[in-house]
Amino acid sequence: MSYDIVFKRIYASQAADDGARILVDRLWPRGKSRASLGLDEWYRDASPAPALRRDYHRQNISEDVFRARYREALETQPDVLLPLMRYARKGRLTLLTAARDPEHSHLPVLRQAVIDALQREDADDSECASPPCFLDRC
Repeated sequence: MSYDIVFKRIYASQAADDGARILVDRLWPRGKSRASLGLDEWYRDASPAPALRRDYHRQNISEDVFRARYREALETQPDVLLPLMRYARKGRLTLLTAARDPEHSHLPVLRQAVIDALQREDADDSECASPPCFLDRC
């Protein structure tokens, strides 16, 4: 199955085709009221740890190291992706960030982690757990 997960800056205007709009930053965007953003949810748990984010912004680690560590953190806590997976199964999911350049933020890693988790779950669901119980599906 194909999933429609996009990302953009929180400061970009809201579009009718955004679907579920989820802010996935640990910090609230400056100068924005909750009502003005049209959010479905502010989900901090999926954002990078403060120390990792700080190291990246201070350029103590490269973008590749940041992405690898963030991906590893997501893999060690797969349940953190469940709320995002639920939104993605319902239709378009727009991940939002206050970062100036979303392409070089945590969003591409998060998007891929959600897609990978959804595909693993889909693959698990396609296998029959017990042949007598699922004879008509196999």
